[in-house]
Amino acid sequence: MTWIRSALDSLPAGDAAAAAAVRARAADILRPAGALARLDEVAAFVAEWQHNAQPQVTKPAALIFAADHGVTVAGVSNYPAEVTAAMLTAYKAGKSTISAFAAVAGASVDAVDVGVGRPTGDIRFESAMSLERFEEAVDAGRRAVEALDADLLVLGEMGIGNTTAAAAVAAALGGGEVATWVGRGTGLDDEAMARKRQAVRQAVDRIAGVLDPLEVLREVGGAELVAIAAAIVAARHRGLPVVLDGYVVTAAAIPLVAVRADALDHCIVGHCSAEPGHRRLLDRIGKPPLLDLGMRLGEGSGAMAAVPLVAMACAGITRVPTFSEWFG
Repeated sequence: MTWIRSALDSLPAGDAAAAAAVRARAADILRPAGALARLDEVAAFVAEWQHNAQPQVTKPAALIFAADHGVTVAGVSNYPAEVTAAMLTAYKAGKSTISAFAAVAGASVDAVDVGVGRPTGDIRFESAMSLERFEEAVDAGRRAVEALDADLLVLGEMGIGNTTAAAAVAAALGGGEVATWVGRGTGLDDEAMARKRQAVRQAVDRIAGVLDPLEVLREVGGAELVAIAAAIVAARHRGLPVVLDGYVVTAAAIPLVAVRADALDHCIVGHCSAEPGHRRLLDRIGKPPLLDLGMRLGEGSGAMAAVPLVAMACAGITRVPTFSEWFG
């Protein structure tokens, strides 16, 4: 865990002057004061993390990390683990939902296989990953970000059973009654929900006493969650603002906040999913979603749906004159 720990220790700051310049422009923009207040703040956010007082979204990119989970043997999903591979195949054929959404948003998408066909350990009884497997996933997330030519990054995932892993991470770090972190995922009935809650409870009980947030991620997370966490940190070092997707992506980010409170300052939340635990995590990190449509697909689809809104927020600042410019 050497790289991710050292990278968290040395997170670069945003450009406060660029953000202030956008806010000052918004105060004099050619429209009623505060008419687009939330969008103006989004533009200031992009400016701060692009380090540019003229924020823009012209090269949005999505990274979708895919992996399998050993806990699926507990009957925690309506679909077998093999469906992850099918989802990845659909993406490669350009037929996935994220591909369709990205085409509309003008974004590139790259799906990164970090464990399809190589399921993690059954988190009820064993660590999800060895230290070596953890480092492999970290390296994949880091390298994927470093290879990008982008000005905005969307993070998403594919992985049957990964809302179980997400709930285990959230419950272990968020505390409280385990059941409140567990949602219906792919649309589970009550019997399957009981199995899922029990699986998460067993996983959390197994690691009782583990205090290191990154160790929690290794013990009960998944390879795609680890890669996402690494990608978030790498994006900060690249000066890339990030749009987080749903419950799984947010759960992957929570250990970072537990290590360092400002670790997600360069992140915005694209949407709030139908998973009840997601809303609880967003309240915990104090980040309201841009969209709230009850989506529960994954693939980065909800975050991608928010990309045009982020682009419009920037255009609303940079392409509209101020009162001073118009009447001066």
